[in-house]
Amino acid sequence: MNPEPPLPSRLNSKERMLAALDRRKPDRLPVTTHHVMAHFLDKHLGGVSYDQFFERFGLDAIRWFMAFQPDISRGEYFDPTHAPGPLDARRVVSDKWRIETESVPDDEYPTVRYRFVTPKKNLSTVLQSNEYTSWVTERLVKEKTDIEVIAAYATRPRCDVAAVNREADAFGNRGLVRGMINFFDVYGQSGCWQDAAVLYGIENLILATFDDPQWVHEFLKVLLERKRGFVESLQGARYDVIEHGGGDASSTVISPGIFDEFVAPYDATLTELAHAAGQRVVYHTCGGMMPFLERIADLGVDAMETFTPRGMGGDTNLKEARRRIGERVCMIGGFDQLHSFKDCTAEETRREVRRCFDEAGAGGGFILSPSDHFFDADLNLLEAFADEARRCVY
Repeated sequence: MNPEPPLPSRLNSKERMLAALDRRKPDRLPVTTHHVMAHFLDKHLGGVSYDQFFERFGLDAIRWFMAFQPDISRGEYFDPTHAPGPLDARRVVSDKWRIETESVPDDEYPTVRYRFVTPKKNLSTVLQSNEYTSWVTERLVKEKTDIEVIAAYATRPRCDVAAVNREADAFGNRGLVRGMINFFDVYGQSGCWQDAAVLYGIENLILATFDDPQWVHEFLKVLLERKRGFVESLQGARYDVIEHGGGDASSTVISPGIFDEFVAPYDATLTELAHAAGQRVVYHTCGGMMPFLERIADLGVDAMETFTPRGMGGDTNLKEARRRIGERVCMIGGFDQLHSFKDCTAEETRREVRRCFDEAGAGGGFILSPSDHFFDADLNLLEAFADEARRCVY
């Protein structure tokens, strides 16, 4: 095998992060963030765009983009009532899978019921939200036979490859174009187990693995087949990386035994399909990871995140994680945004950057990022975060 050609001495943001994803050594430490929350942009930066946020702080940019295509042969079409948000794809429905929304009176939070109308039975879920985020208060799957309704009638959107490629052309070398394995309509996660946890409730799902494991596998297979078509349709889409997984497969939520039986077989299949379609895959685990490090790497993914520190409710020892799986995957995250973006000095923020670089950055294959979202931050500390990372050269 011929060795890869050396990288240029100075890289643009796209080249820098791609080098890290391919476990090569870039010119300096890539530094970015996960989803930039609208609340933060509105409260602290006057509602600037995502691109302006990255430019403002000199971070290596990410553009999230999802675009669906309906399967016309199955009678699918775009939902005429759906107004997608900035990170959403247009929703795909059919005459046998319509989604109706209804505002529900609530004294504290905006509350919406989503009703899934099918020929056999109507399913419903309820979401609440505040200025920070949204959450589920009523699960969609209430009876075990509800998964039969999903299997029979749920639409199976495909990727709009042309739309993704137009976005990639427009974004150019400013950074990575990042997508996700499709999740369930309205609210879900990319992994099969993780999607099921949203639809049924994580406590209910864990109990079902003991009480009725065959049903859990049937449920996961229904979700796998819906995702399979989307992942296979990614062929030719110029994404730089696709997100997989989700927090409900963290070691602070489930046991290694549950991961091995109910998570790994399904998520490894989707990873393999994504690779066959020419895509890189990052596995997102917001929670405990240390007991699962090798298990997640064994899924065959190209990168892993978020490496949440202990002080934020995770369990990551970044240096040990690098030793155990750093030669197999790119590592993304590790930074303690809870304690280093607020109520500290700029020097303390810079020390946290250096800690991450010293523990995980040697030899490349590491992208510094806050371990998942942040909603509030001192702008001076964000500047120190980005500036110190740019000083971490190879």
